[in-house]
Amino acid sequence: MFTTKPYLIRAIYEWCTDEGFTPYVAVQVDERTRVPREFVRDGQIVLNVSAEATHQLVMGNEEITFQTRFNGASFPVVVPVDAVVAIYARENGQGMAFEATPAEPAMGDSEKVGAGETALSEETESAGTEESEAEPAARRGSHLTLIK
Repeated sequence: MFTTKPYLIRAIYEWCTDEGFTPYVAVQVDERTRVPREFVRDGQIVLNVSAEATHQLVMGNEEITFQTRFNGASFPVVVPVDAVVAIYARENGQGMAFEATPAEPAMGDSEKVGAGETALSEETESAGTEESEAEPAARRGSHLTLIK
């Protein structure tokens, strides 16, 4: 069986948009992740994946792709689903955290149902700016708290 991770990511995304919240995705950046490296902090980046911040968003089973703007310049983003470490609502921090898993050529332990999935909550500090584009973790001023 394949992982439930892409389905859970899409479900939290849909819940966020239905509730009028802004969905954020935290990503563990590696050589497979296509994001502007200057916005990566401590090997991670947090992306605003709302409809207002993205163009041509596709949340597939293997990767998440979209166009967005960084400092006013359009950029094609590619995020492997196994690099997603969390998806949550900016406004209240509710969402889900995951373990980042390296890509494997064949189905392994990280591809099994439920591998590394944890509910989360976030305490958010207001950044005081309009966040309509993808946003690096250093600017958003919040941290994740895992709930077991």
